[in-house]
Amino acid sequence: MSTPASVTITVPGSTSNCGAGFDTLGMAVNIANRVTVTRSDSSPDITPARSSDGRAQEMVSAAAALFFTGTGRSAFGFSYRIEGEVPATRGLGSSVTVRAGIIAALDSLTGTGLTKARMVALVTELEGHPDNAAAGVLGGFCVARSDPDTGAYIDTVRIEVPADLAFVTASPLLEVSTHASRGTLPGKLPYFDAVRSINSATYFVAAMMSGDYERLRHAVSDFMHQPYRLPGIPGAAEALAAGVEAGALTGWLSGSGSSVMCVVRREQSEVVLAAMRGVFTSSAQTCEAMILQADNQGLRLG
Repeated sequence: MSTPASVTITVPGSTSNCGAGFDTLGMAVNIANRVTVTRSDSSPDITPARSSDGRAQEMVSAAAALFFTGTGRSAFGFSYRIEGEVPATRGLGSSVTVRAGIIAALDSLTGTGLTKARMVALVTELEGHPDNAAAGVLGGFCVARSDPDTGAYIDTVRIEVPADLAFVTASPLLEVSTHASRGTLPGKLPYFDAVRSINSATYFVAAMMSGDYERLRHAVSDFMHQPYRLPGIPGAAEALAAGVEAGALTGWLSGSGSSVMCVVRREQSEVVLAAMRGVFTSSAQTCEAMILQADNQGLRLG
């Protein structure tokens, strides 16, 4: 069976943590990046098809190296192009779209036949945590399990999220490096902060799994990462509060930020969006605001 010379992979963006589900909870959303990879048998180099920032090139090279070593396939050169709607360094899973897109494209070009679970494991190795990796590859709302000693990916429980839930997202034009943001987190947590976070995360998961979404109201109370990250994003905490006041069920800092996200019934999404955007506008901050839905399909060809 012949393999293609060029392939395009679509990978949805994602939100992670969902409050207190740090490095565990993730959900794919309906914005996506498309990664096109074209094999080059005449050159061993990996080159962008057009201008690309250095961070993207580093991610592409690392993903390719892991694919070739992890599968035992012979390395070859290729060109790549990344385009789409997922903004970089805004807490919406952009790095997963690149890493998963490259791995899935190379899988298709070589006919390796990786399962999606294996793809999640490889992307997790690159990311260091499975929350966005599982969501971006598998789609839907994902509860990912990793090995407590090694951090290696083990498994995911996922559900599909209905279209009547909307996820209103406000992204101030502030880039937040996940690596740098993790540096703001404490080495230790007060015992009862951990207890309160566990309570919130488990209840949030139960409400999502039950489908009784009214139980999401005020369900997110995080004491693990949001108290340390939100102060570095002016207006973010206030925007979340405004969204809930306007009728959102709950909300959270998406990943490490700068995006904040509120869960709403679709019919209330415009009002919530206006309230969240208004907070940033009133303080003369530019932000991009979107009404998103869950992406239940995940990574796909084309």
